[in-house]
Amino acid sequence: MNTFAPLLEAFFTERLLNQRQASPHTVAAYRDTFRLLLVFAEQATGKAPSNLDITDVDAPLVTKFLDHLQDARNNGVRTRNLRLTAVHSLFRYASFQHPEHAALIQRVLAIPPKRFDKAMVTFLAEHEADALLAAPDRTRWLGRRDHALLATALQTGLRVSELTGLTCADIELGTGAHLRCHGKGRKERTTPLTAGTTAVLRVWLRERSGAAEHPLFPGPRGAPLSRDAVRRLVARHVATATEHCSSLGNKTITVHTLRHTAAMRLLQAGVDTSVIALWLGHEQARTTQIYLHADLQLKERAIARTAQPQVNPGRYRPPDSLLAFLEGL
Repeated sequence: MNTFAPLLEAFFTERLLNQRQASPHTVAAYRDTFRLLLVFAEQATGKAPSNLDITDVDAPLVTKFLDHLQDARNNGVRTRNLRLTAVHSLFRYASFQHPEHAALIQRVLAIPPKRFDKAMVTFLAEHEADALLAAPDRTRWLGRRDHALLATALQTGLRVSELTGLTCADIELGTGAHLRCHGKGRKERTTPLTAGTTAVLRVWLRERSGAAEHPLFPGPRGAPLSRDAVRRLVARHVATATEHCSSLGNKTITVHTLRHTAAMRLLQAGVDTSVIALWLGHEQARTTQIYLHADLQLKERAIARTAQPQVNPGRYRPPDSLLAFLEGL
């Protein structure tokens, strides 16, 4: 009996969409995972995806699939672990639908995520952020749009999906200027705007002259920018800014780097990490702890407030010849 196809269909329609009401981003990520898994399983078993049985997708096959992601597709450990999360979610659902396969399901659920070294977050210093903001050619429409987008990203710390999802109606430039965005996990939040960002957006909105539901940062044809389009424009302006600010060439700068920069600005201004978590739309405040590790100035201020131990410089020398002999062993 071909049990895998109806299980997978029910997982998406009943579990993800009906019960969990998963976001479109989650559904798309899980869809891509199982699309890759089905192609791999077909090559490994010789069965068409619609003919697979749940017993075909066992722990050894899933483990080989995860290795294939890293070795053949050059996926990073984080991507591998995200694919494994989707597989685990399916098999947790399968444990209720097919208890007769409990042993097989438990072996798949026992596959652990791979550990990895966590790199220090990359962020821009003030002079680097200023160089990036000055990079777009503001004599052109695209340059003025990019300048407004970069200024908004650096000040608000929005995710790329939140930036591309902004509409003209999401910006309030009156008293208490702020913007509204729909963030990760269907959370809606408001973020205050500084006087500088408000001035930039006021000029841009006047030139944009779009309806309330139109995207704030459109592409040439008026549609919202894609994630890849934002990634390309950031890379283009980083390359231009590097010509005038050489330190940018020593950093790997992505759209997410702008989000890290906004968080580090708040932290260095003395804002509590719980407030930064709310600002960034983090689910848990401990997620913001990564910025404490990255802030060398904060650590330097902390050590300046502490009493340093009174230690005498020099190398330890044994007071006795026998002790010196033992030390030399």
